[in-house]
Amino acid sequence: MTPVYGSGTLLLIAAAAVALLLVLIIVLRMHAFVALVLVSLGTAVAAGVPVADVPTIAIAAFGSTLGSVALLVGLGVMIGRLLEVTGGAQVLADSLISRFGEKRAPLALGVAALLFGLPIFFDAGLVVFLPIIFSVARRFGGSVLLYALPAAGAFAAMHAIVPPHPGPVTAATELGASIGLTLLVGIVVALVAWFAGVYAVTTSWLGKVHVPIDDSVLTGGREDVSEDARPAFAHVLGILLLPVLLIAGNTILTTLRTNETIGADNGVVDAFIFIGQTPVALLIALLVATYTLAIKSHTRAEIEGLLNDALGPICAIILITGAGGMFGGVLRYSGIGEALSDSLADLGLPLIVSAFVIATILRVAQGSATVALTTTAGLLSAAVTEADPSSLQLVALVLAIAAGATVLSHVNDSGFWLVGRFFGMDVKTTLRTWTVLETTLGLSIFVLALGVWAIG
Repeated sequence: MTPVYGSGTLLLIAAAAVALLLVLIIVLRMHAFVALVLVSLGTAVAAGVPVADVPTIAIAAFGSTLGSVALLVGLGVMIGRLLEVTGGAQVLADSLISRFGEKRAPLALGVAALLFGLPIFFDAGLVVFLPIIFSVARRFGGSVLLYALPAAGAFAAMHAIVPPHPGPVTAATELGASIGLTLLVGIVVALVAWFAGVYAVTTSWLGKVHVPIDDSVLTGGREDVSEDARPAFAHVLGILLLPVLLIAGNTILTTLRTNETIGADNGVVDAFIFIGQTPVALLIALLVATYTLAIKSHTRAEIEGLLNDALGPICAIILITGAGGMFGGVLRYSGIGEALSDSLADLGLPLIVSAFVIATILRVAQGSATVALTTTAGLLSAAVTEADPSSLQLVALVLAIAAGATVLSHVNDSGFWLVGRFFGMDVKTTLRTWTVLETTLGLSIFVLALGVWAIG
């Protein structure tokens, strides 16, 4: 809708909404789901959304978030549950530790997550990795964050700056940057930024924030499996790689079709693109895990019970994540992005600094990293055309926008709630750890983007 108020007023409304939400959850101990719904509705009214339209808009934003999260989380925790009860997660954990050693266990998890994170989205990758994270954390003890944050940060880094993820692809397309060059440079930047902004920060600081290991969200309790009954490492790895390969195939074929390298009318290609959609790929992996892994040690009735039990603990996570999406959706619908564009487009800053600043403000204001990426790219497209930067500098601009869209994840970001609830953190602890980690990751990406800009 057209903003009812100016950008200053909308920013004050957004700031007041965030402050109220924190008070309700942290001080008054209101349930996060209830607080998010309440503040979302109040924010919509305060921002000038017609009262009759508020429920429709809020429900649409809630449903949109659930549509992208619920399927992935539900299928992912089912896979995780089967890996857990059959000993598959323990096999992977033992293999990682034997190759990297105990002291480098967080590094092993992060490196594995970087590899898996190339084609797979943040939330899907994280949920599939949960049993591995918890297995390693149980083995060595201490804070679960020491093992969880390197993996979660790795998925976040790949999702933010490396095609084929939607944010960097859209930003690169909008600015006219080469997708291939963005991919090549983005992978290098993601690796360096992850090491500096995630791994080093976790091992030296954030991993020392004690959060006890509570894997009840995934398993409902630990189940030991004798070594003889555990599956082979190759079998477990194959199940995890299956959705990755299917999603990668979808990405490649979609890109080839977009470039008109392959024809639009091809039934075989359509079929591979279909099975490479993330929910379909995870469903296939679940079926393979069920009928090649779990069926060997459990009856069909037991498997049904296991999968049913896996869904119970994540209901609260899904609802809270959806409510976080509702809050961010209300902020976006109120027109805050459009209102901010008028005041941010003429900041008088260097182009690459403007890219970072605008993306940061949009990220903080409305929560969604993808929206911040695409909106900022659209705002800067005219200025980029006029400046005529080199191909490498265009990639640097995409990286700078992605950096701004990564920092300061907080209560209006559905990912904030996903990470916090999966690893048993309250809001205050999530702000102290995940928000800080996303910020150090984003700043690391921006510093590297400045270097790429200077080289270009």
